[in-house]
Amino acid sequence: MSLLDVSSFAAGQWIAPGAGARNIASAITGEVIAQAGNDTLNVQGMLDYARSVGGPSLRKMTFHDRARMLKALAGHLNQHKQALYDLSFNTGATQSDHMIDIDGGIGTMFVFASKGRREMPDGHVYLDGDVEQLSRNGTFLGQHICTPLQGVAVHINAFNFPVWGMLEKLAPTLLAGVPAIVKPATATCYVTELAVRLMLESGILPDGALQLVSGGLGDMLDQLGMQDVVSFTGSAETALKLRANPVILRNSVRFVAEQDSLNASILGPDAQPGTPEFDLFVKEVSREMTTKAGQKCTAIRRIIAPESQIEAVIAALSERLAKTQIGDPRLEGTRMGALVSNAQKRDVMEKAAIIGQEATRVFGDPERFDVTGADAAKGAFVPPMLYHCEAPDTAERVHDTEAFGPVSTIMGYRDLDHAIALANRGQGSLVASVITHDPAVAREVAIGAGAYHGRLYFNNRDSMKESTGHGSPLPHMVHGGPGRAGGGEEMGGVRGVKHYMQRTAIQGSPDILSAIGEKWVPGGTEIEGPAHPFTRKFGELAVGETLHTAPRTVTLEDIETFAHFTGDTFYAHMDDEAAKRNPFFPGRVAHGYLLLSFAAGMFVQPDEGPVLANTGLDNLRFMKPVAAGDSIKVRLSVKKKTPRNDEYGEVRWHVTLTNQDDEIAAEYELLTMNAY
Repeated sequence: MSLLDVSSFAAGQWIAPGAGARNIASAITGEVIAQAGNDTLNVQGMLDYARSVGGPSLRKMTFHDRARMLKALAGHLNQHKQALYDLSFNTGATQSDHMIDIDGGIGTMFVFASKGRREMPDGHVYLDGDVEQLSRNGTFLGQHICTPLQGVAVHINAFNFPVWGMLEKLAPTLLAGVPAIVKPATATCYVTELAVRLMLESGILPDGALQLVSGGLGDMLDQLGMQDVVSFTGSAETALKLRANPVILRNSVRFVAEQDSLNASILGPDAQPGTPEFDLFVKEVSREMTTKAGQKCTAIRRIIAPESQIEAVIAALSERLAKTQIGDPRLEGTRMGALVSNAQKRDVMEKAAIIGQEATRVFGDPERFDVTGADAAKGAFVPPMLYHCEAPDTAERVHDTEAFGPVSTIMGYRDLDHAIALANRGQGSLVASVITHDPAVAREVAIGAGAYHGRLYFNNRDSMKESTGHGSPLPHMVHGGPGRAGGGEEMGGVRGVKHYMQRTAIQGSPDILSAIGEKWVPGGTEIEGPAHPFTRKFGELAVGETLHTAPRTVTLEDIETFAHFTGDTFYAHMDDEAAKRNPFFPGRVAHGYLLLSFAAGMFVQPDEGPVLANTGLDNLRFMKPVAAGDSIKVRLSVKKKTPRNDEYGEVRWHVTLTNQDDEIAAEYELLTMNAY
């Protein structure tokens, strides 16, 4: 194939490789297939373009606008993923590996698009937490809000996932309303470049929202300010150098790192040979060793099993690994392809030799193994290598050396406390897994190891058919870890979006908070609508529009009828003496659900109209009992409106029930779907 020029996209222009360009070799053949890099990139111009063009365009859009944009981008990539597959084989990845990287990245973007529509407002301000009452009468309140940073996000990604690694950072960044400059690892940047081209050519993104550096960043990090973010994935050594940049330190630039991780998997003491858990453990470890040729930040590096089961685990795991066909990833039967480059192969072998100082290799000989359809001497192929450490308590390098390939070390534990201690010896990981059917074992590990690991993955016979696997970070859950793993967090749903936003405490009157958050705050101005709110379409309703009902007296007959009709004859409603002995009641009181039913009857408009469905209640509280002879009235206010599609939107109503003395008896939020 002809040499591929991998370009950068800077300030709206594609820039071909130039001075300082580096050659990129195929992982399969070792032959040079591409070149990337240009030392003359105007990095300050790229930053200015992102801040002055991309940022303002994104911030004009609402969260829902940006979520729809993400969905469209994911759909476009999904239509063109075969081209990404075809190119990605050169990285050494198999078709199964493509499913993790390319399909996984697209799926992550779809999830963030969905969460943006479901969990974030159709507005420009994200409300973080509840309103805080800062005064006796509620005229002075507090609220935390999140708004987009007005800088640029610089994403520095690793070589192992050229598509997912980009999209899992890009999705929350764009959803937050922040432009991104993506810098993939040079070894696989040709795959990232194609994905970026596809997104830009779709016409979905506003100008300046996405730029690409294929090659080195130059002095870009020296030009960052307090509104910018750096999100890094790679080695701890590189992360330390970048994090220590004086400009980043001086300007308090946000720095999110996902780096080295000595992940562990614990075989529970109950998981004996012959149990589903034992077989599952062997399957999970084998998969994590061989998927992406072990080039995963979440791969299992340390295998922790009961001392009595070490020989059984080694035998079962060796038998399974022996069935792994290594070779050209384009061949259908290949189960493990090559490492990304021969340089990476040398690094893996050097790290394996260090581990070999404290552990014995019990499977996999890098000098003697079969490769199908390729030349092992030219490509970056290695076999899965399993080491056994007999003295894990005195060993050091097996707990601090990561061979970023198909290399794992098994070690024995005496009891569960010992297993936890060994897992924590890694000084911080992205994930630790426990295969057990005993909930008590899971609880003990969670308490003992939780502080050392970003994610704890438990699996057994009950969940294994639907579980996603030890090594699969999900967009719904936090991806990151303490200590050696970098101390950062990515994804995690809306949590990940907030990394690219500023949390600000606002204080003021209910009207001020209502205006800023576009959500009515109790105590704020109430708007009297021209007609009953249930007769008005979604677009006609105003936030703060309020209906006050006439009062209704609750009788003893009402209480008894409701009790016998529903079967709820709880003593507080039926036995006056028993109710008086209860510290919460003055005597017999009305059922809380009777009050809710009465409230609905008081504010409902029964005719067919724009209210399509009642979809639930949130935050229900019963605050003062209502006895026979008391009266109740209802205030119904439009608290928030959220579009759902072209036909209807969700209306969140604030409902307050008060008694004859204007004391609050109950309060809740009613959700309805209203037609446009």
